Amino acid sequence: MRLWLLLPAFLLSEVSLSAQTLLHGTVLNTRGDTLVGANVWLWGTYDGATTDPNGHFSFESTATGAHSLLVTYLGCDTFRQELDLQKGVLQLSPKLKENTSALQEVVISAGSFEAASDRRRAVVLSPVDIALTASATADIAGAIATLPGTTRNGESGQILVRGGAAYETRTFIDGLYVQNPYNSSVPNVPARNRFSPFLFKGTQFSTGGYSAEFGQALSSALILTTEDLAPQSTTSVSLMSVGLGLAHTQRWENRSLAISGTYANLAPYFALVPQQIRWNQAPQSGGGELNFRQKAGADGMFKLYTSLNRSWMDMQYPDPFQPQETLPLRLQADNVYSNASYRGILGDTWALFAGGAYTFNRDQITSGFDHDKTQQSGQLRFTLARPFGEHLKLKFGAEYLQGRFDEVYQPDDSLEYHTLRDERYTAGFAETDVYFSKKFVLRAGLRGEYSALLGRANLAPRVSAAYVLGKDEQIAFAAGQFYQTPEYEFFRYPATLRFERATHYMLNYQRIRDGFTFRVEGYYKTYDHLAKTASDASSSQSTGHGYARGLDVFFRDQKTIKNGDYWVSYSFLDTKRDYRDFPGLAVPVFAAAHNASLVYKHWLPRFNTAFGATYAFQSPRPYHDPNQPGFNQGRTPAYHDVSVNASYLTNLWGNFTILYVSATNILGLNQTYGYQFGAEPDANGQYPARAITPPARHFLFVGLFINFGQRYRVQETRKEDI
Repeated sequence: MRLWLLLPAFLLSEVSLSAQTLLHGTVLNTRGDTLVGANVWLWGTYDGATTDPNGHFSFESTATGAHSLLVTYLGCDTFRQELDLQKGVLQLSPKLKENTSALQEVVISAGSFEAASDRRRAVVLSPVDIALTASATADIAGAIATLPGTTRNGESGQILVRGGAAYETRTFIDGLYVQNPYNSSVPNVPARNRFSPFLFKGTQFSTGGYSAEFGQALSSALILTTEDLAPQSTTSVSLMSVGLGLAHTQRWENRSLAISGTYANLAPYFALVPQQIRWNQAPQSGGGELNFRQKAGADGMFKLYTSLNRSWMDMQYPDPFQPQETLPLRLQADNVYSNASYRGILGDTWALFAGGAYTFNRDQITSGFDHDKTQQSGQLRFTLARPFGEHLKLKFGAEYLQGRFDEVYQPDDSLEYHTLRDERYTAGFAETDVYFSKKFVLRAGLRGEYSALLGRANLAPRVSAAYVLGKDEQIAFAAGQFYQTPEYEFFRYPATLRFERATHYMLNYQRIRDGFTFRVEGYYKTYDHLAKTASDASSSQSTGHGYARGLDVFFRDQKTIKNGDYWVSYSFLDTKRDYRDFPGLAVPVFAAAHNASLVYKHWLPRFNTAFGATYAFQSPRPYHDPNQPGFNQGRTPAYHDVSVNASYLTNLWGNFTILYVSATNILGLNQTYGYQFGAEPDANGQYPARAITPPARHFLFVGLFINFGQRYRVQETRKEDI
């Protein structure tokens, strides 16, 4: 639950606090068009803002006297205006001139949703969007599930994309692979993403066709870019319905350091909210984070992030052979993740990235048996990029990852099964962007990989292109091959395996203008060499295959409703695969033909409150019913969920305070994710079953976040400040 610690710190940086001078205005280009996402700030201070969908900006500053106002926007020359700051209000009207590099105005959008400083891309989710998406409860995966191309998976809480299993979506932080992006859990008990959305300034969610820079993801890549220097020093205390936390951030001129710690215990919460699981010991966890940033020269930035966490739980878990009965099950999990990187300019021409990451994760399960699983990985990576004139960009790089899977399973005191597998994975890539005109860009890339575990190599060609149809609208195309090493579990027994492969094709139309975003994308994807097991799981081979095809639609309106913002997404999915122990091609249990979401958030300035609501729908998903002929022939009930949240901003004892409340499934609807059947039929020849449902019908979160030494100015906060 440590992700909640950053909520007050981030909102603190987004709302108007006590200041001397209010600066506001509209940023335009020389043609009179408003510029969305332009960066506006006072040189030599931390004071600034980003323009909203109408090109407006507003921020306050305690600075006085002569200062320079700078405005930057990709494709335009930097705007500079000398100001004399006095207490009061300054109305400004910056006009930016396009530079010659505006040839790079067209951006490839096929398969990609982004929230980053370059607002001309497919901006969809900011960190605050994620926090205020009612059904997500500030979980990155929960918010991503409201976007097209995804399928909700309530029993795992993980991201599933376009007919792909959860392991086919990989997470990268600052370009480095994250081995365990979710908290440890047990089957049919959902897990959360480990990381707070407020750690990141950019969230790129690729539903396919992504850059050759990234690999080992058959279906999707979640590419996260962390914040640079912290905006200001702050100390916060978090009091929550699930635990408590303390965080401190210290900002110096060229460096910042943030340290936080949390403890979560769900026992008090479970005592108030009835649970469908019988807990012997409610889930608990403790952990801490360190986030260090150091500016290096004019253009360089060094980043270090480390997190440690231990969690444990003890429950009565359904017997896999007799699901109506339960057995005691205890899980203890330890996780360490560390990520260090440097970005800078090499020789005035090359953009250099170099970084490394280390992950340690250990899950120990006891339930009439002992299962001890440890995964470790270490990664090194670099990239170099530079433009060659105005029409060509080149990027290339390489990475090395060493991983270990160490598993011990003891069904009783007399037996022990040990699986130890080492991986040494090497990859290199090269990619070029060719700008044929202001309207047309082509990207071609090639990625090569080698796995020592498989003893095999591959080459993955990828190509994408975009063409501008008119002002603020374009079409894009992407195609390519994507490879992934089968999961370690398939190597427990004799296996003849190769890289799993997916081939993507997609066509996209997108328009972003004046606070409106609309995009529609069709895709077709084939799977080859999927891991397929014998019926008794005694061996594995790469003979599986499948396909996925569909249509995704997204619309967002940030303008029509005053102080309101909403988006609507819809996905149609047609998929089948023959993999694992499937007897033939079938729809997998995690796939639904129709998924839709309506997300709304509203700022109520009179009450200093941000309100959010989400409605989610999913058509019935398949499950295998051994009491009926066929395979995966059963269908769950349709999924419906209405969730709400609210954030109240005020001052408590003179300190900026946020009261946050979130509730899921407020209508109390029954939600069934599937069914678990027994291993043997009963006296009537029927296999006994139990429904797989959420641990509780509702999840209620209440948090009070206090920032010491900062004060909230109630009367001047606007919707765009939230």
